[in-house]
Amino acid sequence: MRSILIAFLLAAVGFSTGAGAQTIGQNKDPDAPTTFTLSVRSQLVVETVVVKDKQGNPVPGLTAQDFTLTEDGIPQKIRFCEHQVLPTNPLPVVPVAAGKEDIKIYNRLAHTQVAPESTDNLRYKNRRLLALYFDMSAMRPAEQLRALSAAEKFVRTQLTEVDLVSILRYQGGSVDVLQDFTADRNKLLSILETLIVGEGQGSVESVDDASSADTGAAFGQDDGEFNVFNTDRQLSALQTAANMLGQLSEKKSLIYFASGLRLNGVDNQAQLHATVDAAIRAGVSFWPIDARGLVAGAPLGDATQGSPGNQGMYTGAAALATTGNFQQSQDTLFALAGDTGGKALLDYNDLTKGIVQAQQAISDYYIIEYYTSNPALDGRFRKIKVTLNKDANAKLDYRQGYFAGKVFSKFSVADKERQLEDALMLGDPITELTVAMEINYFQLNRAEYFVPIMVKIPGRELALAKRGGADHTLIDFVGEIKDIYGGITVENMRDNVNIKLSDATASELSHRPIEYDGGYTLLPGKYAIKFLARDDETGRIGTYQTNFVIPNLNKEDKRVPISSVVLSSQRVDMKDALYDAAKSKDQIKQAAVNPLVQDGKKLIPSVTRVFNSGREMYVYLQAYEEAATTPKPLVAFVSFYRDQAKVFETQPIAVTPAAGSHLGMVPLNFSLSLPPQLSPGEYDCQVTVLDPTDMKSTFWQAPIKIVQ
Repeated sequence: MRSILIAFLLAAVGFSTGAGAQTIGQNKDPDAPTTFTLSVRSQLVVETVVVKDKQGNPVPGLTAQDFTLTEDGIPQKIRFCEHQVLPTNPLPVVPVAAGKEDIKIYNRLAHTQVAPESTDNLRYKNRRLLALYFDMSAMRPAEQLRALSAAEKFVRTQLTEVDLVSILRYQGGSVDVLQDFTADRNKLLSILETLIVGEGQGSVESVDDASSADTGAAFGQDDGEFNVFNTDRQLSALQTAANMLGQLSEKKSLIYFASGLRLNGVDNQAQLHATVDAAIRAGVSFWPIDARGLVAGAPLGDATQGSPGNQGMYTGAAALATTGNFQQSQDTLFALAGDTGGKALLDYNDLTKGIVQAQQAISDYYIIEYYTSNPALDGRFRKIKVTLNKDANAKLDYRQGYFAGKVFSKFSVADKERQLEDALMLGDPITELTVAMEINYFQLNRAEYFVPIMVKIPGRELALAKRGGADHTLIDFVGEIKDIYGGITVENMRDNVNIKLSDATASELSHRPIEYDGGYTLLPGKYAIKFLARDDETGRIGTYQTNFVIPNLNKEDKRVPISSVVLSSQRVDMKDALYDAAKSKDQIKQAAVNPLVQDGKKLIPSVTRVFNSGREMYVYLQAYEEAATTPKPLVAFVSFYRDQAKVFETQPIAVTPAAGSHLGMVPLNFSLSLPPQLSPGEYDCQVTVLDPTDMKSTFWQAPIKIVQ
C-alpha cells in the first residue's frame, strides 16, 4: 500500500545554482544538404593476467597461443599478448648530508584528471603505476604525518627505475591530482613536503553507541545537505579516483591511506558495491593502509574524546563497543582490498611496507588484448574467462568481466525496463544520482506497523526538457522490501512519473530538492530495502539500500513504547504536487492511517535533519499505553544540547491517549520557533517522554544542524 507525493520543498540549505533547463531541438537548418556518414565501431578489451605455478612462482615465456579466452562462453581471438617483467630492485639512494637535503619546491597545481596515454606517446608502457591516495578528511593530524612520512620514505629508498608514482588527495569534497604519474623523486618529495598536516581534517566519523563521548556526536556536513554521509563521500571519492585511473590500460595500484572506514546503518550500502565495481572495471587494485598503525587503545577510548559517561562504563558495553567500532573500521578496508585484488596493511607501524607490497605485486604479468565479437552496446555485464592451455594447475588472476557500453538515448521501452530490472538485481548498484532516504514506523494495531518512507533527490541532478511548450522531467522509481531472515520480497513498487513544471518552478529545480513519499504495512522484523530512481531524460540512476528493523513494541515493558521520531520543517498541502496522480483505493486508505497526514496537510520528514533558524521546526511521535485501564497523561518535552550543555528546552506538555484508540496511542506534536540562543551550528536534539504514573521514561536523541 503506497501513495505518491512529489513536491517542491523549501530546502533548509539552498543548493548552488547549476545549468539551466536544456532545450531540445534541431541544431542545423532543415533545408541544408544531407550528409551521410559511415561509422565503424570496434571495442578493444584489455586484460592484465598474472600467471603463477603451484609453487607461486611466475610463469614466463607464454604467448597468445598458450591462452584461451572466452567472453560469455564465446571464444575470442587474442590480438596482442605481451609479458611484462618489472624489476623490484630500488634505485640507489642519493647520500645527503645530515640536515642538508635540498628539495626544489615546485608550484603545486591540482588537476581533476590523470593524463591519458596517446598512441604516439606510450609513456606508461613497461611501467609500474602506483597512485598514492591520501584521505585527508578522515585522518587526524598525527595520522596524516605518519602517512606522509611513510610515502616520503618509500620515494627516497624504495623507488625503482620502472616506477611511476602519482599523488592524489581527497579533501573538501573533491579528489585532486596533485602530481601526475612521474619518476622524478624531487617532484614527488616536493608535493609530500608541502602538504599541510591537518589540512582538510575534520570529517572523522562519530558513532552513537555505548562508547560515545558525553560531549555529543559530531554531525559533519559539507557544502550541501546531501553531503551528510561521510562514509558515502569517502567511498564515492575512491570511485572517482578509480574512474580517473581507468583510462589507462596498464595494471594500476591505488595505495589508500586512511584511518579506517566504518560502515553504519544509515549509510547507503550501494556506494560500497559501486566503488568496488568501478575499481574492477578500471583495472585498479586497492591497497589500503591503516594510518593509525598498531593501536593499543584504552578500554574507554583515548584522550581525543571525553569519557562515555553512561552505564556502559560499568557493564563493559563501552569497552566492547570501542573494540567493535575499531574492528569494523578495519573490516571495510579489508573488504576493499580483497574485492579488488589488493591487500590491506593493518596494525603495523611501518606504513612503508604497505606501499612495498603493492609495488612487488606488480612485477610479472601478461597484457592480453582482443576485439570483442559482440558489437552490441547493450550495457550488460560480459563475463570473461581466461585459461592456460598446457598447465591446468596454474593460478590465473585477472578481471572477471566488464560492462558493455550503451547509448541511453537509443534505449527502447523494453531496454529501459530491463535496465531497471538489472539494476535492481545487480550486486554492484549504480550511484549516478544522489538519493537520500528516511524510514519511520508507527504502530497500527497489535500486529501491524505503518512504515512511511521519504526519499529526497536533489533537483539539480535531474535534467529538464522542453516539450510541447512545457518544462518537464520524467522519473522512474522501482524498489522492493525483503525479509532478511526469510529472503522473500514482502513489498515492491514501480512508478513512472511525468513531472510537469511551470516556467516559474522550472528555474528553481536546480536548487530545490524533490521528495518522493510512500508507505507500507509491515510486521515486526528485520528488513532490507532497495530503492532506485532514474532520470528518464539522461538514463542516470541512483540507488539506495539499507537494512532497517521494525521493533515489537508490545514487548516493551521497561520504558514507554514510542514510534519513530519525525523531525521536519515542512507541512505541505496534499494538493501541492507536480502532477496529478489517480488515487487508488490503497492510496486513499493509506492517507487515512498515515499519522503524518493531518487536516489535509502532510508532515514532510527532514531526511538530512538540517534546519533553517528562521523557520518552524516540527517534532512528531506517538507513544502507546495499551495496558492502561484508564487514560493517563504522558509528559513530553524537547531539549537541545551543545557541547554537553543544555541550551534550550521546551515547556513540558501533558497529553492523554487519543479517543477510541485501542493501543492507547498518545500523539505528541511540537511546533518550535527556533529561539535566538540556538545560533547556527550542530546540536543534539533530545525528546523525553515520561509516564508519571508508572515511573517510566524514554529518551530519543539525534544530531541536527541549524543554518541561517
